[in-house]
Amino acid sequence: MENTLGLEIIEVVEQAAIASAKWMGKGEKNIADQVAVEAMRERMNKIYMRGRIVIGEGERDDAPMLYIGEEVGICTQPDAKDFCNPDELVEIDIAVDPCEGTNLVAYGQPGSMAVLAISEKGGLFAAPDFYMKKLAAPPAAKGKVDINKSATENLKILSECLDRAIDELVVVVMKRDRHNDLIKEIRDAGARVQLISDGDVGAAISCGFAGTNVHALMGIGAAPEGVISAAAMRALGGHFQGQLIYDPEVVKTGLIGESKQANLDRLSSMGINDPDKVYDAHELASGENVLFAGCGITSGNLMQGVRFFQGGARTQSLVISSQSQTARFVDTIHMAGQPKVVQLH
Repeated sequence: MENTLGLEIIEVVEQAAIASAKWMGKGEKNIADQVAVEAMRERMNKIYMRGRIVIGEGERDDAPMLYIGEEVGICTQPDAKDFCNPDELVEIDIAVDPCEGTNLVAYGQPGSMAVLAISEKGGLFAAPDFYMKKLAAPPAAKGKVDINKSATENLKILSECLDRAIDELVVVVMKRDRHNDLIKEIRDAGARVQLISDGDVGAAISCGFAGTNVHALMGIGAAPEGVISAAAMRALGGHFQGQLIYDPEVVKTGLIGESKQANLDRLSSMGINDPDKVYDAHELASGENVLFAGCGITSGNLMQGVRFFQGGARTQSLVISSQSQTARFVDTIHMAGQPKVVQLH
């Protein structure tokens, strides 16, 4: 899978990032997202594959492109049999977020990315559009920290695993009212808190790399992005756990669904009979092979954002593979049009 799709999925996230970056700082988060979706889908439909979106822009009625269940790739097009044999290709599941951190793009803030994860069919958890309590930590703490423990307990464990004093640890938390008690507990325990407004995928993945000065992600964010984070962290060997949040009283703002009971009914209809189950990275991204790709839209801890110059753009991307056990940073120059011919006299 990596050998046949690796380079092309880099181009998928690059094109989405470039399209979105053109709207950086213009205050138009919906347009920044829309152009990223269109660019990602256009490039994805040129790949020789049979792909199915399992996490995307929403249900079909709400999203015209990259909706959940949409088939993508050359070999899913109506005339596919004219130039390929779809039955010869492995079916893959794809989770996408063409503009992770739309507000970050709109207001010119750091940390937005175009991201996706792929695996064999059935290899990615089809998370509902709910919220998820998340815990991410470096590989050294894998299986030792636990989402069911308090932040104070987990910080003590992290301190031991990383051989660092608690006051040297940095925990990323999304700035939301629901996290006020969590933020206070982390600070009272002696650790430092880095607040972000959006974009917790990048924060989770940063835990998997030494030198980012991010040692944990704690708190509640979107569930679909949790699956993408889990795919990357599984391939990195880092710690990731997620637990679905279905009670509007816990989230306080913006939970999809009319009520706690309605959300429980929806989970049951999706075959999720244990709504309080804690999922680890291998359960959220269970495929034999898992591939993550991301491209910076605005600069963050991991990647620089898109930089435009006369006649082109420069991007930085990250591809993480469980198959080859590699994390590759890719620096790309995109040259638009033909080079100018210089006349020598």
